[in-house]
Amino acid sequence: MPPRTPPIDRLSSLLERFHVRAHLFHAGPLCGTTRFEAKEGRGFLHVLRRGEMVVTHSSRAGVPRKLVVKEPSLLFYPRPLAHNFHNAPTEGSDFVCATLDFDGGDAHPLARALPALIRLPLHAVEGLEQSLSLLFAETTRVLCGHRLLADRMFEVVLIQLLRWLLDHPQESELPAGLLTGLGDPQLARVLVGMHERPGEPWTLEQMAQQAGLSRSAFAQRFKAVVDATPADYLANWRLTIAQAELRKGASVKTIAQALGYANASALSRLFTQKVGVSAREWLAARQ
Repeated sequence: MPPRTPPIDRLSSLLERFHVRAHLFHAGPLCGTTRFEAKEGRGFLHVLRRGEMVVTHSSRAGVPRKLVVKEPSLLFYPRPLAHNFHNAPTEGSDFVCATLDFDGGDAHPLARALPALIRLPLHAVEGLEQSLSLLFAETTRVLCGHRLLADRMFEVVLIQLLRWLLDHPQESELPAGLLTGLGDPQLARVLVGMHERPGEPWTLEQMAQQAGLSRSAFAQRFKAVVDATPADYLANWRLTIAQAELRKGASVKTIAQALGYANASALSRLFTQKVGVSAREWLAARQ
């Protein structure tokens, strides 16, 4: 038998570089109609543990205009999207809600890769019940640090949800992109390598060897699963890192050196080509 390939951590390098921070803002029953407004860079994670409700969206939102939720479920909005919850006042529901602030807003790799709405029954995610038990326990008691602990537990729930999406690519119905690539055991090794070491001089031969495929088979499979060529994905990943570092105050020269470019001009040309404006103009618009 061939040697067993050791597992790899497909999420940590991504989430360590581009954070997602959860903030609890509601715990308890909901009655009547509650509207959640869209705000740039902000998503939502809702946990319905008991009861039923109807969720509505704008007809132009690109998601079902009306959803009827009849079982305990997670509702995850990774991008800004206004939505309304309608609850029967006589029944109510056990409910906790958190906002999710994505570093870089819509430029966050996960915010770009995920569909506008993910709805998942709680029973589908293995191990989730233990996390939710602690989460609900912290939201029903006022103890020292309970809000901070509830925020961290929401982040744990988010990671468990992302794990499930990676491990169930067919059931997840994710669009081709980052997460479908990470869900492919061979491509995941290449993607994690690029995420962890973006400044290396990655070649097609090196990527194909790491995936255990021929050059042509690797290039074809990468394009089909990730919906980008390996070179384009690497360039876009470096660009995303460059934008994050620019927001932190780093210079183009420093970023270019860290990302493996020969000089600042090479990174500047990529930036203008991909974004349409120079790095300085882009940063000024966000400040």
